[in-house]
Amino acid sequence: MVGREREQEVLSGFVTAPGGQALVLRGDTGVGKSALLDHVADLAAHEKHRVIRAAGVEAESELPFAGLHQFLYPLLPYIDRLDDTHRGVFDVVFGRSQGPPPSVMTLGIAVLDLLSLAASQKPLLLVLDDGQWLDTSSTEVCGFVGRRLTGSSVKLAVGLRSDLASGFDTAALPHLPVTTLSEKASEQLLDMHHPGLDPRIRRLVLDEALGNPLALLELPPHVLRSGRAAGNREDLVGYTGVPLPLRLRHVYGARIEALGDAVRAELLRGALDGVGAGTAAGRARGTRYRMRDTEEALAAGLLGIDPLSGDFVFRHPLVRSTVVQTATPNERRAAHAVLAHVHRDDVERRAMHLAASTVDPDEAVAAALEAAADSATRRGGSQAAVTWLTRAAELSEGREERSRRLGSAAFIAGHAGLLDRAQQLVGSDTTPGGNDSPASVVASAYGALYDDGDVRTSHRQVTAAIESIRDSGATEPNEVLTRLVNLLLAIDQYASDETSWERTHDLLGSLGDLVSPLSRVYEDAWGDIVRRGAGVAERVERAFADLRALEPWDISRLSVAAYHVDTLSHYRPHLQRTVDREVETGAAVSGITMLHLIMLDQLAVGEWDEAERTGQRGLELAASHHHALFAHHTRAYLGLLAAMRGQVERARELQATVDAWARPRGVGFLTQITDAIGTTAALSEGDYEAAYLHAIGITPPGTFTPYAHQAPRTLLDLVEAALHTGRSEQARTHALAAQQAGLPDISPRLALTTHGALAMTATDPTEADHHYHHAETHPSAPTFPFELARIRLAHGIRLRHTQGRKAARLSLTLAAETFERLGAPTWAERARAELRATGAATVASSAHLATLTWQERRIADLAAGGLTNKEIGARMHLSPRTVSSHLYRVFPKLGITSRAALRDALGKLPGGQDV
Repeated sequence: MVGREREQEVLSGFVTAPGGQALVLRGDTGVGKSALLDHVADLAAHEKHRVIRAAGVEAESELPFAGLHQFLYPLLPYIDRLDDTHRGVFDVVFGRSQGPPPSVMTLGIAVLDLLSLAASQKPLLLVLDDGQWLDTSSTEVCGFVGRRLTGSSVKLAVGLRSDLASGFDTAALPHLPVTTLSEKASEQLLDMHHPGLDPRIRRLVLDEALGNPLALLELPPHVLRSGRAAGNREDLVGYTGVPLPLRLRHVYGARIEALGDAVRAELLRGALDGVGAGTAAGRARGTRYRMRDTEEALAAGLLGIDPLSGDFVFRHPLVRSTVVQTATPNERRAAHAVLAHVHRDDVERRAMHLAASTVDPDEAVAAALEAAADSATRRGGSQAAVTWLTRAAELSEGREERSRRLGSAAFIAGHAGLLDRAQQLVGSDTTPGGNDSPASVVASAYGALYDDGDVRTSHRQVTAAIESIRDSGATEPNEVLTRLVNLLLAIDQYASDETSWERTHDLLGSLGDLVSPLSRVYEDAWGDIVRRGAGVAERVERAFADLRALEPWDISRLSVAAYHVDTLSHYRPHLQRTVDREVETGAAVSGITMLHLIMLDQLAVGEWDEAERTGQRGLELAASHHHALFAHHTRAYLGLLAAMRGQVERARELQATVDAWARPRGVGFLTQITDAIGTTAALSEGDYEAAYLHAIGITPPGTFTPYAHQAPRTLLDLVEAALHTGRSEQARTHALAAQQAGLPDISPRLALTTHGALAMTATDPTEADHHYHHAETHPSAPTFPFELARIRLAHGIRLRHTQGRKAARLSLTLAAETFERLGAPTWAERARAELRATGAATVASSAHLATLTWQERRIADLAAGGLTNKEIGARMHLSPRTVSSHLYRVFPKLGITSRAALRDALGKLPGGQDV
């Protein structure tokens, strides 16, 4: 190692430092990253570490989890020692079983557990060369793992080319720049390996290499062999005015061209199938082409021997690249055809090679690519699926099949939020009438809806396309029709227009069994839950029971249905397992929708700080993709949260922004939320007249406006506002209307609020007590703490007036404590004022009412010990955001407001508390 004293010092510290960590080595091609990775591997082996090596392969950069498999293959014996959940994750990722693709977080945690298990007896070093070629899915998992190695016995070293973009660029891992050598070190390296060079050649090599070690080693023999030492610089180098890597490829190219045809063909097959380069070992046997009879290439310095497997490997990635570049198109296609046969049992790899081996349309190859795209989609590789479907369309023999596959690619691109790409795919459809095809309608309607909230135009387009399919005499359900139907339902949900919804019901009724059962669930849940919501919760539950049959977008759509019937908490784990993968792989539409749903559940269950962070994340994502509809949708939820917290000025600012955008466009879903913001903000201020006026803008008393999703959700708001403004008759009428409409049978939240409304408006004390009891003892009441606290506040006020101050204290205390925990200060002050009226001077601490879960206690103990959220997350295999969420729940349970008070508070816990 010449001129690498600084890098060697850093790498020595990296290996010997206690605990796990990651380090990225970044530099130009040929600068010596691989040599430094060899050095760190030798250091680790000397320190009794187990070393596992892997390398990114350009040919596999679009093959999901191909790189991760290299790391995990040597650890397969440990996988069987994991719990069933984590074993199941690996089975899905590597295609050994069917199931929903795991999120980056879920897979990352499983990998962390596997590595921890493998390193429990002997420290582990993972070495990744050519990380810029690692597939996106593997890069995301490696980045996730690399950020969480603190406290483990696992280290990760990654080598990257600085001239190529990589997912590691944004992985926030520590990095070590690997620069070119100094002039002095370059001279030392050159003289060490090529002593006695003619001074002119020596100067020429130094000038051309510019400190690149690989060039310093490789150029002199090439110049000497050329026999043109007296020539000019252009003759000696072979190319002029081009980057150094191309010059080096020319050096390797000369050696490759000198090989026999059979050897070159064998090298080409190995290069196209991603055979390793350098000294990378530990590669899964049987998953790559095994080059044979290539001793001639070994003697020419183009190949090496993998010390573990004994297989031939390429000496350097540039050798592999040059082998491919010097081959003719026909030679490459022939090699791909052989590889397709070799991988005949691997649906994705076979399809990839078949596509590359085929020039003319071939329906069998197109079908294989379509199957590979479906496999990639289920494993979280939506962008690879778009690429493969596009290629499948190119190879389709019939116009109809070509159009259908382009439509599928456009649909997936649309769900990924790649609207320009979706439009481009549709525009490439040269089939007669292609511009009016269902795929074209889907792409343009997505653009109109997401970019500008144009519900009217998109509704007309999609309705016409569905009618065309119906009138053409379709007799079997098909994917295109299902996509159009679901898109129409989404448009109707945003429009929240009674006339549009009734037309849609008529249209879908005329389609009969052509409409899928899932679409029927969306139809009933997304529109008028009051009139069509009976039994929806059970249907959603049955659909979720078969997760393996669900695409990511089906999970988000069913979760929207669950939100409308207030059972979203049951399915939030599915969303949280999926959302990170959807966002990080570019599937913005599904990802943003899932973030909306997670935020809504956080609002419902009282995790308001977490809801704020989720909303901000969704807003940033929507803005970065220029999806105006989703951006305003997120602002609406943030405005509703601000109103609930009594942040009236911010709530009204967001309300005005959303309303000004949504109302002219007829996006009734959002204008209803802005009215709900106004209602909630006014209630928080105690301005009950304004609250009443906002509430009746959503629905008048005594009825529930059809297709107004906020009508049942604001039941309690309207009743409270009416009672406080002397409109007792209207309040009672509305409460009875909720009961008559069967709202308690539709959702647990509506059961809670209906009983609450009936209790508040009852004139008979016995009836009031009956409904208060039903509300406060409802099994799901704790799931909706804000509504429950409001009902308890009303109950406490009634009890103080009817049964005396002492009888009211418990209800008022519970209400005040809940409002304080949620962070609703105006509501908390209202409850405290009522409590003071009972003669209680202060609100008792709620610490004695709450217990910590095992996980909360563990996190609290670590935080009290001085660890940061990031360090706690690494220790417990959680994200820092999750740690923060747990701490926000711990603080009010302990009656504290800061980390500094944790140690004392934990010391005061009863010794027998069940944690």
